[in-house]
Amino acid sequence: MRLDKYDEYVFPVMRIIVGFLFACHGAQKLFGVLGSQPEIHDPEGLVAGLVEFFGGSLVALGLGARVAAFIASGEMAVAYFKVHTPRGVWPILNGGERAVFYCFFFLYVAVHGPGPMTLQSVLRKLRKS
Repeated sequence: MRLDKYDEYVFPVMRIIVGFLFACHGAQKLFGVLGSQPEIHDPEGLVAGLVEFFGGSLVALGLGARVAAFIASGEMAVAYFKVHTPRGVWPILNGGERAVFYCFFFLYVAVHGPGPMTLQSVLRKLRKS
């Protein structure tokens, strides 16, 4: 059974879910929700919260997703090397699996594009009509 025919549906759903989850990490840092305290008093926490909340939202919506994903990928690379590698190089041992996953997922979105079913494509269609 070939699953290629479902790519146009599965990839956007994955982009939306991963973008939403990333935005939740930003909401934790910015608003102190979802079991966390706000980190807006710390410049690094504020920048991370902004990138995660707005970057994740833009990727989920598919609006400026390539740029947002590229920035989010870079933020996760910095987070991995700054926070996790001092505890060891292997992600499974230093707790950095999520940072590595987000980094490479967003790098893929930056290169591949957001795929179909984006707010950007809806806006484009509305402008044409």
